[in-house]
Amino acid sequence: MQRRKIHHTPVELTELGFGASVIGNLYRVTPASDAAAAVDTAWEAGIRYFDTAPHYGLGLSEQRLGAALRHRPRDAYVVSSKVGRLLVPNERPRGVDSEGFVVRDDLRRRWDFSRDGVLRSVADTLERTGLDRLDVVYLHDPDDHWRQAADEAMPALADLRDQGVVGAIGAGMNQSAMLARFLRETAADVVMLAGRYSLLDQSALDDVLPAALEHGKSVVAVGVFNSGLLSRDRPAEGMKYDYQDAPPELVARALAIAEVCESHGVSLPAAAMAFPLTHPSVVNVTLGMRSPEQVARNVELHRRRVPDGLWEDLRTRGLIRSDVCEERAREGGSRCL
Repeated sequence: MQRRKIHHTPVELTELGFGASVIGNLYRVTPASDAAAAVDTAWEAGIRYFDTAPHYGLGLSEQRLGAALRHRPRDAYVVSSKVGRLLVPNERPRGVDSEGFVVRDDLRRRWDFSRDGVLRSVADTLERTGLDRLDVVYLHDPDDHWRQAADEAMPALADLRDQGVVGAIGAGMNQSAMLARFLRETAADVVMLAGRYSLLDQSALDDVLPAALEHGKSVVAVGVFNSGLLSRDRPAEGMKYDYQDAPPELVARALAIAEVCESHGVSLPAAAMAFPLTHPSVVNVTLGMRSPEQVARNVELHRRRVPDGLWEDLRTRGLIRSDVCEERAREGGSRCL
């Protein structure tokens, strides 16, 4: 599988990444055997980038991912995790986690973007995964914590990077404006951008993507299906968009995009996965994968060729922004790759 380097770092990511949130029992239980088999299937398909976080299943995702990778050659794969939510004993457990993961709530999350919090979080993650190092570390959803995240957490991560403890550092969020600030104003190498550069939302063209180009930094795209609306060949009423029921007008636009995709011999989810990688700053698309079947489907979709003419057709019809792929053209190549 093709790899792309996080700019100005030694870290290379396969274009398709394994998102491990779902193997932390996101929304429903994933049997341990399914989680292990999903990682094995991803490995066999050539995926070498795996993303997790303490938040995912109160550490369960990290534990399962570490166990599945521990016997693999360590230099052959890249693991990212996140800091900002420390896991601490829960003094008032109610039996099940309240933030979407079907796990016991013996632990709880505590926001902490201090230097000490970052160092403790990294140490805790290494203990849960059983790995000797993390390759990439992101600040996790620092939306309401800009000052501490920028002044304490990012410098702490920069020190770890400069010491060779981690290979690359950054931040991950559902918004793009603050991610642009991290790229412009801090030592971040890469940002994980959720849902803001997709076939239904190109708002990242207004901030984070120009910032990445200007400063020679990189973007990992997640949430490319926008919570599900772009995940099927034919969008329908009742599907989700950004974690809520999609409004009818958005379903209609997704359906129109799907019909244009079909006319080019491409399915909507295949196009949704390929789209972010048309921007020169995007180095990877990571998807949540719960089972071997999901992994196989995503790998097969990633391997399908998407013709350049599709993007031009979508632009001409006003279904995506007219400035999509402009940066490719400025580099002197074809408008989209």
